[in-house]
Amino acid sequence: MAKKILVVDDEKLIVKGIRFSLEQDDMEVDCAYDGEEALEKVRANPYDIVLLDIMLPKLTGLEVCQQIREFSNVPVIMLTAKGDDMDKILGLEYGADDYITKPFNILEVKARIKAIMRRTATKSDPEKKTQVIEAGDLKLDCEGRRLYIAGKEVNLTAKEFDVLELLVLNPNKVYSREKLLKLVWGADYPGDVRTVDVHIRRLREKVESNPSEPKYVHTKWGVGYYYK
Repeated sequence: MAKKILVVDDEKLIVKGIRFSLEQDDMEVDCAYDGEEALEKVRANPYDIVLLDIMLPKLTGLEVCQQIREFSNVPVIMLTAKGDDMDKILGLEYGADDYITKPFNILEVKARIKAIMRRTATKSDPEKKTQVIEAGDLKLDCEGRRLYIAGKEVNLTAKEFDVLELLVLNPNKVYSREKLLKLVWGADYPGDVRTVDVHIRRLREKVESNPSEPKYVHTKWGVGYYYK
């Protein structure tokens, strides 16, 4: 089945170029040119990935991403003309899974998309088909990619789920920030370990009743993170 991508940018030439290139790889591409249109399309369609520009009319890309995260875990790749690291981290703070700085090479865009799709496809591995992990109040459905705490579903982004799943499947194993970055984001990811810290903090805010005294995601100071 063809993968379905939403490309959101108010620069129509950029959208046209990305669409043409992705369609050459047999992907189905929808387009939106402002934030409100993007939200409407994500609500109405089951996309595999959203490419989302930060600077948009009506709603910014960050606002769109934040609202998407209220109802969907679809992977979001931010497109930004700004090269400042804090802007990139801010994009991740709003629930984005990755970012690409403009001007970009379309081959890089396609490589990032395919990397996310490979990681998503891994979740359908037959060995994980029926895997549901329960520990205390935590229930992790690896096939459905859903998390429940005390019977209540907790909405995680794709990357937050990937981090938690890796830790839960390997209890008491300490992963350095560098190792987590490589395993979850891929060896070719251009970001740094602050990305991991941002996701761990967001994850704790969602799964821990008291993030400063975590029950699930622990820190081994000077070494890394682990689950127990």
